[in-house]
Amino acid sequence: MSTQSPTLNVSILSEDANALAEEIANAWPTPNTLHICQAVTTSEQINPDEVEVLLAAPNLAAKVIDQCSGLKWCQSTWAGNAPLLNLDKSDYILTGVKGVFGKLMREYVFAYLLQYARNIPAFAHKQNHQPPIWEESPRAPLTGKTLGILGAGSIAQALIPVAKSFEMKVIGLTRSGQAIEGFDNVYAATDLLKFTQKVDHVVNLMPDTPATTGVLDQAFFEALKPHSVFINAGRGSAIVDNALLNALDSGQLRAAVLDVFTQEPLPEQHPFWSHSKVVITAHTAAVSSPEDVAGVFVTNATRYMANEPLIYQFDFNKGY
Repeated sequence: MSTQSPTLNVSILSEDANALAEEIANAWPTPNTLHICQAVTTSEQINPDEVEVLLAAPNLAAKVIDQCSGLKWCQSTWAGNAPLLNLDKSDYILTGVKGVFGKLMREYVFAYLLQYARNIPAFAHKQNHQPPIWEESPRAPLTGKTLGILGAGSIAQALIPVAKSFEMKVIGLTRSGQAIEGFDNVYAATDLLKFTQKVDHVVNLMPDTPATTGVLDQAFFEALKPHSVFINAGRGSAIVDNALLNALDSGQLRAAVLDVFTQEPLPEQHPFWSHSKVVITAHTAAVSSPEDVAGVFVTNATRYMANEPLIYQFDFNKGY
């Protein structure tokens, strides 16, 4: 890493630019060594000639980063960075945000797993029926079930303690299939269908890479159990939409909770919107706060100024 100037010149490009600037200023440990030279909310407002260190939402940064000839390091505000990793430009350090999404993903995943386990929609329907209906509804407790997680990074690992509190077994799927603490078993990506046949419910948290595009296809959904709930909070590109719809229509799958999509916002005419077995949550499963992002940035910026390796760095060749 090249030698840094005594003052760190930072450009911020994010919808939360002002909030990020304030959080960073409050958290910065050494006065007069940080200069936020621009904090803007759209790519049209950024001056690429001033960019040395960029804190940015990758979808916005992707529109201007090719013009930032002096860029040395970009700290993304997201965990996934496909908009930047898919570009040809790679002559800079790219870091992401980790360690802040697990607590939010725990809430999201188990909010919906419990909803279906306790059949909350059925009780709500009977309460709202005229006249109201006093009767039991079938339930499918989580105890003893197997939760399958596609991807086994820090966010996935944050789900394990909650799953274990419900006495669930947890298995994961990664590229290598190497054992990871907390998982009862980990399968390699080449054993996707073996993994799928073992699960009762499955959460997709895989990164967006060429290797994961379209892997959740007809064979995958056909291998799931009819009582399975499928939750996609990773990337929309992993799903073959028609295969998922066919599985729901044929009863091969109980329900799908979808937070991410190949095209966002999801087009109004897309059949997911009106499907009775689909829940849509508009990419809100684990949204980082300015305070969380600022904390990661300050940690990395301190390391950057000290010429130390940055944390959460992406490999442009691997795509994650």
